[in-house]
Amino acid sequence: MPDNRAKPHTRIVATDDGGSTFEDSRLDLAAQHVASGTPPMLVAGVPSSDGVMFLRSLGFSSEPHPVPREQWLLMLRGTIEVEVTDGSRRQFTPGDVIHVADTTGRGHVSTAIGEPPFECLLIPVAG
Repeated sequence: MPDNRAKPHTRIVATDDGGSTFEDSRLDLAAQHVASGTPPMLVAGVPSSDGVMFLRSLGFSSEPHPVPREQWLLMLRGTIEVEVTDGSRRQFTPGDVIHVADTTGRGHVSTAIGEPPFECLLIPVAG
């Protein structure tokens, strides 16, 4: 039975050798009243420092790159495939949460796959 008090997500982190890798992680959720007249909902904080950006693309395939700052990526529409430096690949679809933290080294490669458009929210991490 799935743990409804945790939201799984993937972290993309820099490795000591200048590469990148995936880590499985989770956001711990707690019951909280978010508005008067609503039942408690499960909530987790996603620390942010610089607002939220909405991204839309009809397609892309990146060169290897680190992110300019640590950030959360929340998939809204479409599918992306991310490859880290050991050759591992993961696909992310709507509802997936990714904590991208490989701000140094060679970074990772991102490719939009499937039907366009690709849409996501980028939330810079509070630093």
